[in-house]
Amino acid sequence: MIISFLSWVWIGTGLLLILLVLLHSPKGDGMGGLAASGSSMFSSASSAESTLNKATWTCLTVFLVLAIILSAGWLN
Repeated sequence: MIISFLSWVWIGTGLLLILLVLLHSPKGDGMGGLAASGSSMFSSASSAESTLNKATWTCLTVFLVLAIILSAGWLN
């Protein structure tokens, strides 16, 4: 019972993690950004981006902890 519940939570956090990563704004222009002015590369993140970063790291932590617990077989 608890293994199936944690499996569904693991799947949900995986899908949420995919969504959160896709919501992030691109950090640079790739190789083309090297020739352009670098002032925009080092600007601070906005409040929304900071909150998105925290949510992504939290979701990643939950996802990895659940993956370790479910794969180790500690709940059998």
